[in-house]
Amino acid sequence: MSAPPGQIPGQRREPAAERRSRAELARTGGLVVLAILATLFAVLNLRQVKVDWIFGSGHAPLIVVIVLSLLAGIVLTYLAERLARRQR
Repeated sequence: MSAPPGQIPGQRREPAAERRSRAELARTGGLVVLAILATLFAVLNLRQVKVDWIFGSGHAPLIVVIVLSLLAGIVLTYLAERLARRQR
């Protein structure tokens, strides 16, 4: 079998649709860096803190408070985007 011009025999070329653009790679790299920084931030904050809830208060590890806040932000952003998309 002979390889197409410009291709080394035995080397598989990806179709153009499967290759990622530089912008996609940069975005993915940025998200990975942010995820690592957020994880380090949360793991380094393990001490107990007082949390004031709507009905009373209690103590929880700071990492739990950070993760719950992050999840609440993700859910609220998702719902706001759906609402904005629906209004268009």
